[in-house]
Amino acid sequence: MLFVLISLLLTMAVGCWEQWSNDWFPQMKWQKAVQAFEAVEFGGQIEAFLPPEGTVPIGGGEAPVSNLIVTAGDHLVNPRPAVLESLENGRAQFEIYCVACHGSKGMGDGPVSAAGPINGPFQGVFPLAVANARSDGHVYTTIRYGRTRMPSYNRIPSQDRWDIVNYIRYLNNPDGRLQ
Repeated sequence: MLFVLISLLLTMAVGCWEQWSNDWFPQMKWQKAVQAFEAVEFGGQIEAFLPPEGTVPIGGGEAPVSNLIVTAGDHLVNPRPAVLESLENGRAQFEIYCVACHGSKGMGDGPVSAAGPINGPFQGVFPLAVANARSDGHVYTTIRYGRTRMPSYNRIPSQDRWDIVNYIRYLNNPDGRLQ
């Protein structure tokens, strides 16, 4: 009985003992924790917490399309029919993201455009009438990746980008007919 009691005491004492070697007995309280927005060095570089190259998000994702090869974007087909719901959403998104440069009518005369009423800093903002000569896929990839002075708007969800394309088509036809 005494042997069992001594064995139990020794086992409990070692179990509660403060371990002094991270290599032999790693403890949870000594684990490295990364805080949000903290720069982390990995392999000599500071990298953001991005998924590995080529991974697909859980909800699917958009296939990459080359912005450099014009015909790649031309092959994209608009999956969103130009119905009232799409046009209303496209108008709302256009007012958020596009009006500042292209203006409310798409004439390239937004508040930050040099052609606008305030004479903003951006020269050469194109009127959206140039989109008539391009396919829906080309306009979509321009919104997605940007071109020349236009920045990328990849943060706009894909469905909303297609709705903006539909709204641009609607703006370019004053009689309201869609092409």
